[in-house]
Amino acid sequence: MKQTAAIIGGGVIGGGWAARFLLMGWDVRIFDPDPEAERKIGEVLDNARRSMRGLFDVPVPAEGNLSFHDTMSDAVAGAVWIQESVPERLELKRKVYQTLQEHCDPDAIIGSSTSGFKPSELQGCASRPGQIVVTHPFNPVYLLPLIELVGTDANAPELIERAKLLLGEVGFYPLHVKKEIDAHIADRFLEAVWREALWLIRDGIATTEEIDDAIRFGFGLRWAQMGLFETYRVAGGEAGMEHFIAQFGPALAWPWTKLMDVPELTDELVAKIADQSDAQSGAYSIRELERIRDDNLVTILRGLKARDWGAGRILNAWDEAHRPDIPDLAVARPLTTAHMTIPLDWTDYNGHMNEARYLQMFGDATDLVMAWIGCDADYIAAGNSYFTAETHIRHIDEVRAGTEVHCRTTCLAGAGKKLHLFHEMYDGERLLATGEHMLIHVNLETRRAAEPLPEVATRLDVLSGAHADLPRPEGAGRAVGVR
Repeated sequence: MKQTAAIIGGGVIGGGWAARFLLMGWDVRIFDPDPEAERKIGEVLDNARRSMRGLFDVPVPAEGNLSFHDTMSDAVAGAVWIQESVPERLELKRKVYQTLQEHCDPDAIIGSSTSGFKPSELQGCASRPGQIVVTHPFNPVYLLPLIELVGTDANAPELIERAKLLLGEVGFYPLHVKKEIDAHIADRFLEAVWREALWLIRDGIATTEEIDDAIRFGFGLRWAQMGLFETYRVAGGEAGMEHFIAQFGPALAWPWTKLMDVPELTDELVAKIADQSDAQSGAYSIRELERIRDDNLVTILRGLKARDWGAGRILNAWDEAHRPDIPDLAVARPLTTAHMTIPLDWTDYNGHMNEARYLQMFGDATDLVMAWIGCDADYIAAGNSYFTAETHIRHIDEVRAGTEVHCRTTCLAGAGKKLHLFHEMYDGERLLATGEHMLIHVNLETRRAAEPLPEVATRLDVLSGAHADLPRPEGAGRAVGVR
């Protein structure tokens, strides 16, 4: 059943929350008194639509309904999740909660995007303090999975678990911070790096660009996939973490940082930072920088996804939970197999899908058919599989990033050692490409052709028999360049 989220405050963070919920199939109701809110959120949504769906390799729910409302009381009608993203002023937030709790469902979860306030501070004047938790995201909210979920003893364990469940359903990784602290966990690290960077600029040691280069070309890449402690464990070599601390721990007593001091943000220092930032990035508009950021993040996240590591593991878990069920193989119609949105990193210099990705798409469709007939991970682990012997791909029409595509697969033959498949890739009813594949069943120990085991042979007989009466797909059996 479709669910509803209310977004209170539609700035950069609130707009990101709106995009995440909306593109995951939720209806989203927004309250923001800014007369430009609809335009600003629309621009955030445009960026999200071109990037977020391409993170997943299975169908993403149809986009929900978006509406803007003049009052908070109207915005929260029917909402099971309410996300507050108003400016970081405690009295303002408390006033918002008082209004929300007068009108919202008592069972709705009220999450705050606050970067610094503890949940006990937010709950201070609330009529139902147990309804309010911190759910601190990271920008862009529609791409980055981390949510710092922080509660107090006032929050029932059931509410925390329900919050985790709902956040997981829309692709987040809820990190439950079990003891509240100012700025939670991640922002305390960011504050330390930010403070040291300000000193380096103030003292004329580095520019904004040089500091960014030190992060993005060095430890930032390590942190993106291993975090802090796992990175240092590797740095300790075979002796591990204990050796690393023994070797580098004494450096903590050396005057390497100024973390206990805060540079005064004088007009001169602010102007210096702004001028350096303009020199570094002023050639791009904010929207261009956002799209560059999103393109890079999608590429990094999908790379991690291919390795099932770090944030990529979160994406794979979401895919696995939303894979289609095994269809009825005895029905005489093509199977709907691979179904996904084309990601940003699948396009080439011509602005459309790289030809190698067509093979990947059809390969994924073949893998689904193999799994459905019983050639699954267990079957392969037992020493049996199918190898592709021949492939013919036709490129019918252009495919661009952000296009939702699906494959329809016909089994042309499935007797004995041979599995002959014909895939058609569609955008709606627009044919984009076809892929014809001949596979041979093999014994993985001998690496030679072998008859499939009875359980696979039986299911393949059912599938090939059901498809035997289908019209032969146009283009099947065609050689290159022959009409």
